[in-house]
Amino acid sequence: MSGKKLTCLGCGQVNRVPVDKLASGPKCGTCGAKLISSKVIEVDLATLQKAARNDDLPLVVDFWAPWCGPCRQMAPQFQQAAQDLNGQVRLVKLNTEDHPQASRTYGIRGIPTMATFAGGREKARQSGAMPASAIVNWVRKSI
Repeated sequence: MSGKKLTCLGCGQVNRVPVDKLASGPKCGTCGAKLISSKVIEVDLATLQKAARNDDLPLVVDFWAPWCGPCRQMAPQFQQAAQDLNGQVRLVKLNTEDHPQASRTYGIRGIPTMATFAGGREKARQSGAMPASAIVNWVRKSI
């Protein structure tokens, strides 16, 4: 049986989902969390690295921090983009204040910074706050 590999953003377990089941709200076989959601999920560095390395569905990460004004302004725009792109990519956030090693690992110099991962590697990067429509356009061009 072929399918798409998706890392559960809740427990970190890699799941294989049949392609014909991707649109029907697949859940993690270990913890039962939704694998594809129209909501932005907050992840830690280990989960991000595992998903970026293993997932067959592109992953878009917003590197942010709570003290960053532009990051807070962009949060609802990023959420709107997640709804607009539901099922095509997964959008996640990583708090660089809680996970400072992420900034070093990925060379994040300013926030907010978005990065797209597909096929096990980073495909594109964009810094600065953007409206939802620009995020959607950027993601579509970068995947």
